[in-house]
Amino acid sequence: MLLPRWWELGDPCAWTGQGRGTRRMSPATTGTFLLTVYTIFCKVHSDRNVYPSAGVLFVHVLEREYFKGEFPPYPKPGEISNDPITFNTNLMGYPDRPGWLRYIQRTPYSDGVLYGSPTSENVGKPTIIEITAYNRRTFETARHNLIINIMSAEDFPLPYQAEFFIKNMNVEEMLASEVLGDFLGAVKNVWQPERLNAINITSALDRGGRVPLPINDLKEGVYVMVGADVPFSSCLREVENPQNQLRCSQEMEPVITCDKKFRTQFYIDWCKISLVDKTKQVSTYQEVIRGEGILPDGGEYKPPSDSLKSRDYYTDFLITLAVPSAVALVLFLILAYIMCCRREGVIQLVHHSAIQKSTKELRDMSKNREIAWPLSTLPVFHPVTGEIIPPLHTDNYDSTNMPLMQTQQNLPHQTQIPQQQTTGKWYP
Repeated sequence: MLLPRWWELGDPCAWTGQGRGTRRMSPATTGTFLLTVYTIFCKVHSDRNVYPSAGVLFVHVLEREYFKGEFPPYPKPGEISNDPITFNTNLMGYPDRPGWLRYIQRTPYSDGVLYGSPTSENVGKPTIIEITAYNRRTFETARHNLIINIMSAEDFPLPYQAEFFIKNMNVEEMLASEVLGDFLGAVKNVWQPERLNAINITSALDRGGRVPLPINDLKEGVYVMVGADVPFSSCLREVENPQNQLRCSQEMEPVITCDKKFRTQFYIDWCKISLVDKTKQVSTYQEVIRGEGILPDGGEYKPPSDSLKSRDYYTDFLITLAVPSAVALVLFLILAYIMCCRREGVIQLVHHSAIQKSTKELRDMSKNREIAWPLSTLPVFHPVTGEIIPPLHTDNYDSTNMPLMQTQQNLPHQTQIPQQQTTGKWYP
């Protein structure tokens, strides 16, 4: 980022005469138009005063080289100090900057820049900006104040304003004096005005744009608004013809004859150009007519006087505690009556005890029950001899543990079925 240095411009404290590091680009440098306002710090430990004009782009550079002198050089002898330094800026007494003032610093190793377009509402009111520098290596800080005294401009606002969208630039690159001067020079060749000012610069990210991918050196894009005192040229009006409007609706580039004058350094999106003619704008202000739905003016608010009578809140305090306590006590008494005094509860307990006694008696009786013997255990005749075979179990046998199916065993009176052997002989 190429920005003017104090040694290139000479001692600003000497040529300003008032200790304010303010530089206005002279018409000899940029033609017959006012380029912008640049400021740098003087090498004195005091508040800095700058005097921008309302409606003209204001740029203030926070140079790291200046603030390096605020931090002791702790590196080893022979080493060059290149500490990372960041800046924090805010309006004195507030956490942020004024709405018209923006700040950008890409890396801790680059200079910070304050920029914006002062408004006419702040003319004559000094704006004090607190600048705090942080040394990210030693964690030391240094603070200075920047006093912005906004002055009124004779030709503010310029009646014809055009806003360009430049796709191949970032905001900090566009704020450099050389780049901005080249762009305004190209606009002057196309527009041919007598006075041309840079009004404002806005990053595309502040307009809802997306952060570009870190490939192919893509840029964020920047909006640059300029103002002039003459109507728009025919070249700038070409974007408004139906053919170019149709091409823009189809996401195609319009055909602009003067685009080649910018193409060498700036890629302009002509579909996003905005032309504003303030001479044709009709005021939308309407006088408020009081009627139905609008309350009458009640004047200034008058707070109550100090002679108000004191009020006793003791009664309110007792009512607040007594009513909930009484309700809780009534509910407690009802619950105690239901649990302790109702006969239904006693009868239910006696009935439950009777059920327990009956269950115990049935369990005792089940231990002495007589179970009919299965048919397989009754006396039967032997199929061969015809003798009566006694039962398998005696009368005192506990049949409760008897399995339902008996295992086959070789009993003494059981007939054995002959089995065939592998040798062809039969054995009983």
